[in-house]
Amino acid sequence: MEPNYGKIDPEERTNKVLAALSLVLGAISLCAGLIPVCGAVISLAGIGLGLFGRRSESRKLAAVGIAISVLGLILSMVYAYLVYIQKH
Repeated sequence: MEPNYGKIDPEERTNKVLAALSLVLGAISLCAGLIPVCGAVISLAGIGLGLFGRRSESRKLAAVGIAISVLGLILSMVYAYLVYIQKH
């Protein structure tokens, strides 16, 4: 049985995609945290998308995305401190 795409709310669909993208960007920010500028930018984007994604039915997915993005932001800040700031 195929879903009736005419009855799907476009705003809800967009917010679900934003929640999922928040989770994906959070995972990427954990890896990109070794390059502090990239990790910080990606994690901030993940936090922003997660905040917008919380308006959907996928609130838990958005919350996990925000949490992982915050962890990626902390990782990139700690790595920047350890590598770049302690050298000088």
